[in-house]
Amino acid sequence: QVQLVESGGGLVQPGGSLRLSCACAASSLFTFSWNTMHWYRQAQGKEREWVATINTAGDNTNYADSVKGRFTISRDNARNTLYLQMNRLKPEDTAVYYCHAWPDYWGQGTQVTVSS
Repeated sequence: QVQLVESGGGLVQPGGSLRLSCACAASSLFTFSWNTMHWYRQAQGKEREWVATINTAGDNTNYADSVKGRFTISRDNARNTLYLQMNRLKPEDTAVYYCHAWPDYWGQGTQVTVSS
């Protein structure tokens, strides 16, 4: 069993910031530091969409155009934790945010709501 647990979501005003975390529990099936990690999000009534990806070493990242320049993905392999720093948040960033690893490992999600 692979357990990914997101946290850090909440209600924030437009222009504000949040930092999401995804903690990976130790497992014989999954070694966090060996896996490329991703953040996805799903807004109500919409399909889940990719947000960002980070390689195993943490020195190569990619972002969806909608978040580029505002969000930063990072990881701490010693702590088995993935992060997403979200700045200059917009109402359209409102969604449930999930961390993901191949092939089909997902967390339960954390709600981010951007509203005044």
